[in-house]
Amino acid sequence: MPDKPATKPRKLPRQDRSRVTVDAILEATTRILVEEGYDKANTNRIAERAGISIGSLYQYFPNKESLLAALVEQHVTEMAELIEIKLDRLFDSPLEIVIPEIIKAVVAAHAINPRLHQVLSEEIPCSERSPQMQQADKRITELLRTYLDRWRDVIQPQNIDLTVFILSRTVDALCHAAVIEYPNFVCDGQFEREVSNLLLSYLTKNPMEVKPKLDSFLDC
Repeated sequence: MPDKPATKPRKLPRQDRSRVTVDAILEATTRILVEEGYDKANTNRIAERAGISIGSLYQYFPNKESLLAALVEQHVTEMAELIEIKLDRLFDSPLEIVIPEIIKAVVAAHAINPRLHQVLSEEIPCSERSPQMQQADKRITELLRTYLDRWRDVIQPQNIDLTVFILSRTVDALCHAAVIEYPNFVCDGQFEREVSNLLLSYLTKNPMEVKPKLDSFLDC
C-alpha cells in the first residue's frame, strides 16, 4: 500500500520575505482553483502563477497535498473566526437573538470567496481536507454546546450533543446551498428569517412566544 502524501508544510515562514512568498503561493493556488478547478492545480502551474521557481515552492510545500491542506486550513480558520466572534459576543443573549446572528455569520463565512469554498468542499478529496475542516467544526461545536447548555432550561431537546449536531449541520447545509446556488436568497433578510423560524420551532418549548421578538429583531 503506497504511503499517504505528506500534508504538512515543509517549513513555516518566519521572516517577512518568507511570509510574502507563502502568501503568493496560496493566492496563486486560490486563483487556479477558482478559475480552472482542482484538476488543473499542480505545483508547476502554481509556482509559475506565483512568480517563483518550483524549487522555492518546494522549500515550503513538499507536494500539492500539503499546499491544499494549508489553503483549506486558512479558509476554514477565517470562517470559524467569524462565527466564534458572534457566539462569544452574544453568549448571554437569548435564542431569538443568537440564532439569526449565527445564520448571518455562517452566510458571511460561506461568502468569503464562495467559488473557492465550493471547490474546497466539492472537488478536493475528503482525505486532503478532513483534518482541517474537522478542527474548525470542533471549535464551532464546542461553542454551540456551551451556549445551548447555558440555555438548557428554555430549549425543548435535552440531548445537547444531538441538538448541536442537528443545528450545526442544518445551518451549514442551508447556508452553503443558498450562497453557492441561490445567492439572491441571502440579499434581503428573508433567508435568515425563514431559517431562524425553522430552528426556533425545533429548539424552543414555546416557539410562538419568541416569534414576535424574532420578527421585531430581524426588522431592525
